Amino acid sequence: MTARTVWASEARLRTVPWGALSGVGPALAEPLAAVLAGRPAERVLDRFLRDHRELDRAGRAAVAEAIFGVGLWRRRLAFQLEREDACPRLLLAALLRDLGGMDGAAAERAAGLTPGALPPPRPPPRELALRFSMPDWLAETLVREVGPEAEALADALGLPGPVCLRPNLLQIGAEALAARLAAEGVATRPGEIVPSALVVTSHRPNLYALPAMREGLLEVQDEGSQLVGALVAASPGESVLDLCAGAGGKALQLAAAVGLTGAVHATDANRSRLDRLARRALRAGAGSIIRVHGESPPPGLLVDAALVDAPCSELGALRRGPDLRFRLDPRAFDPLPRLQLSLLARAADHVRRGGRLVYATCTLRREENEEVALAFERAQPGFTRLPAGALAARGGANGGFLRTWPHRQGCDGFFAAVWRRG
Repeated sequence: MTARTVWASEARLRTVPWGALSGVGPALAEPLAAVLAGRPAERVLDRFLRDHRELDRAGRAAVAEAIFGVGLWRRRLAFQLEREDACPRLLLAALLRDLGGMDGAAAERAAGLTPGALPPPRPPPRELALRFSMPDWLAETLVREVGPEAEALADALGLPGPVCLRPNLLQIGAEALAARLAAEGVATRPGEIVPSALVVTSHRPNLYALPAMREGLLEVQDEGSQLVGALVAASPGESVLDLCAGAGGKALQLAAAVGLTGAVHATDANRSRLDRLARRALRAGAGSIIRVHGESPPPGLLVDAALVDAPCSELGALRRGPDLRFRLDPRAFDPLPRLQLSLLARAADHVRRGGRLVYATCTLRREENEEVALAFERAQPGFTRLPAGALAARGGANGGFLRTWPHRQGCDGFFAAVWRRG
């Protein structure tokens, strides 16, 4: 990487309507400080926009980019300012000038600063962690996992992820849903990995206000996540266990695959998420398919396939929360492999002979991915790893494991392994 290289995550900031911040900059000091102190940027933004309903569309877009931008680029901005203790509005001015393309005086005015507050500009840093504004531990993880592709991956993690939709195949096919959405003012294109996926190409539509959404015809679900659900290879009439179902994105996908003659047994340690799943299942027409059991499957339950979408460090979805990288403590990752392996062992007890077991995470760390899968194989020799399959080949199959990467396939970073019980 040379100092003159301009990456996509940087270049997009020059397309933001920063001029719409006129008069708003001083009011951003408090929300920016909240984000820098560890409050989730999305919640801070939502509160600010509720309190400033007078903003027009361009103003709302600029405010969102300002709050997310300072949250994400804080380390790069501190480098540009040569100050680790820069106040929030000075960081905002540096964002507008050094990444947003505004001249210094205009950036100072937009941020509500006095003239001359900004120091002279300096060339961008060469160091990966500083250039792409991330903690050192994260930069080291990227280098370890993808080597020479670390810059491209870091760049992808600084870009907003695409909005991907999954048609509810119990109710509607992908082509029919695309036509329905077009009639409701939302343009889409087919996904590149999962044939039934639809990627939104309209600019920031309010999907949750659409009649199609209210009727349960679609769910927002990353294409990599849909690929994991497809790897379960559930067929009509089968019984499937979703051990870590959460609010049910993949459980609903599996319900459409097994149909009205099948069953999806959903468990999760978080009861409130299961309650959300039950409501979503009714809306999707899957209320009779999905069986919500609580934290553990019923004793003696045997299924044709089980999915363990395990709790993980979630590094594969960092672009979904631009400030999340600075709110994570890598020490909290240490207990995860043991938990993941125990969940796999629990699910394995419920897979019938000849049945399938799928392990998945949304992280980039091999300690939670390949190493957990290999440890399971050593402990459970009765399970044979299966090839990831044709669908997985579009994602990135390697040694029978699936890997998707934001900088390669454009979806979130997922890992998956599939086994059959002998």
